[in-house]
Amino acid sequence: MRVPLDLRPRVWFNADMESKNYIIPGLIAVIMMVIAALLTSLTVAREWERGTMEQLISTPVKGPELILGKLIPYFAIGMFDVLLAVLMGEFVFRVPLRGNPALIFGIGSIFLAGSLAMGMLISIVTKSQLLASQIAMITTFLPAFLLSGFMVPIANMPRIIQAITYIVPARYFVRVLHGIYLKGVGLELLALEAALLTVYGTVMVLVAYVKFKKKLV
Repeated sequence: MRVPLDLRPRVWFNADMESKNYIIPGLIAVIMMVIAALLTSLTVAREWERGTMEQLISTPVKGPELILGKLIPYFAIGMFDVLLAVLMGEFVFRVPLRGNPALIFGIGSIFLAGSLAMGMLISIVTKSQLLASQIAMITTFLPAFLLSGFMVPIANMPRIIQAITYIVPARYFVRVLHGIYLKGVGLELLALEAALLTVYGTVMVLVAYVKFKKKLV
């Protein structure tokens, strides 16, 4: 008896079913959040605790210039880490990169700028290195690790947790990375994620600028 239909499962993306092809791209987002959350959250708080903020306040350097000066070194470190992660994924772990690498660095720079500004905002508000590091860990690094779809697919999470993931910026960047690495899609399909990350970065930079004041109190 001939079977009228021959059903064969087909894996559209990650046809080799290699977990590294899914994990390595998402790991880039986690690395960037580590740079942003655990490093920039200590910058301004360190100045307050060491008593050097008074010297900075007395200088003619303006607030935006001071914030920019604090962010640029960590931005350079973050982009270098992205480059290193992409190269290691390509040549060490042999993770196929099907999309445009320029998109990773372009959208990644937007995500990194927003995350750095968020860490800076935490540092400005708390004025304590210990408190800043704890808040940064809870509000940025842990959500990026657990709620972005990096470790567990969002579709497998409880509905209430799925709703919470919409306010986690790393969710959109992980989706961008998976789209570029696994699907090879371009900006035409990632425009929404890129726009949301741009809004996130702009808001964080503006709020950090508004909150930072060259005053002792």
